[in-house]
Amino acid sequence: MLVDGAVRSGVICSNKTAILAELSKLAADNYGLDAKAVQEGLEEREHLGATGFGGGSAIPHTKIKGLSVPVGLFLRLDNPVAYDAVDDEPVDLVFGLISPAHDGAAHLRALAEISRMLRDEDSCSHLRGAQDAAALFALLTMPQERNAA
Repeated sequence: MLVDGAVRSGVICSNKTAILAELSKLAADNYGLDAKAVQEGLEEREHLGATGFGGGSAIPHTKIKGLSVPVGLFLRLDNPVAYDAVDDEPVDLVFGLISPAHDGAAHLRALAEISRMLRDEDSCSHLRGAQDAAALFALLTMPQERNAA
């Protein structure tokens, strides 16, 4: 699930920690989740290995109690930030995923769908060119043929 308030453009963050804090605040504001618990979960996952996906994108993710379905958060940064990505490139597209603590299958399906989108150069180009958060939300939620595969 992704709601329009959980999508932001023009975000300014100075480092990975600031990105995770921004995602946590969005999770609290839009899904009623505990921002501290979300940030701790995201940071714990980053300690296992950076979620910088390559190509200027990252998919920070965690699982927490109190959710019934996975929820999404999206940031388009004004300036790319160093993120320890697999290709050592800074990131400007960040799709956060928070899933129920005990639903591994839904979490993996959501991660796969997000990674397919962010691997697609055209999708990333459209996300980078979107005029504002409303346009980003439309791009992120419109049905895609590639998701049917």
